[in-house]
Amino acid sequence: MFEHYGDIVTVEELCEMLSIGKNAAYALLASGELKAFRHNRVWKIPRQGVVNYVLSKSKLA
Repeated sequence: MFEHYGDIVTVEELCEMLSIGKNAAYALLASGELKAFRHNRVWKIPRQGVVNYVLSKSKLA
């Protein structure tokens, strides 16, 4: 799942992956529901964190 993305994705790529807007992506990151971290002012989002989020929300994991 999402193999054509790098190990760390950007907010823009997260929006593509989940088909959501930037406001929804930032809300998801700020809530801590999606495991990610900030380096300086840039969000670093592990691809595996996105996969885990999708699996948990779809009740597959």
